[in-house]
Amino acid sequence: MPQVSTQPFADRAEAGELLAERLTAYRDRDDVVVLGLPRGGVPVAREVARGLGVPLDVYVVRKLGVPGHEELAMGAIATGGVRLLNHDVVDALGIPMNVIDAVAAREQQELERREQAYRGDRGPIALTNKTVILVDDGLATGATMRAAVMAVRQQQPARVIVAVPVGAVSTCADLAADADDVVCVRTPDPFVAVGLWYRDFTPTSDHEVRSLLGNET
Repeated sequence: MPQVSTQPFADRAEAGELLAERLTAYRDRDDVVVLGLPRGGVPVAREVARGLGVPLDVYVVRKLGVPGHEELAMGAIATGGVRLLNHDVVDALGIPMNVIDAVAAREQQELERREQAYRGDRGPIALTNKTVILVDDGLATGATMRAAVMAVRQQQPARVIVAVPVGAVSTCADLAADADDVVCVRTPDPFVAVGLWYRDFTPTSDHEVRSLLGNET
């Protein structure tokens, strides 16, 4: 078996290049689209799309963070009216539905703002009958990616592939039930957090996302 590297990636660009090497079966195919989850997934997705020679687009998903502990996901929302709840977290913390609704409404506003900011007047790429590769910079709980998979499924793609440079072992395994394939370059154990596996994990700005998508004015 090949040795699994436990070294962090230099940055998201290097991570994307290495991820593209795991996806060569999709190179130069006119039925393949790469979708980056903003913000951090877009620089990774840009390198994947470049390496495969296929179109790149953005897919906006927002995590629903637990109030007061926003890094803990109690669910996520995505374009198309999808809302996914992490019932283990919701039930364990006794989070009432009105609190969830309030967080979801706030995140919906941000989702709509980002779609306008990133795309401008350009519409999304059609996904029907396409093989869609969903890319993020890593998977911790997987709530955001799971919502993205659910939302993309509504557009009747041929296949949905989840692709990330790094992810928790259990999360990558769990997502196999939702996606047609899951590609995780590295699955360190213990995982702890996505940012630990990058030497440069500088936050990606809206300006960078627009530039990477070729929508900068």
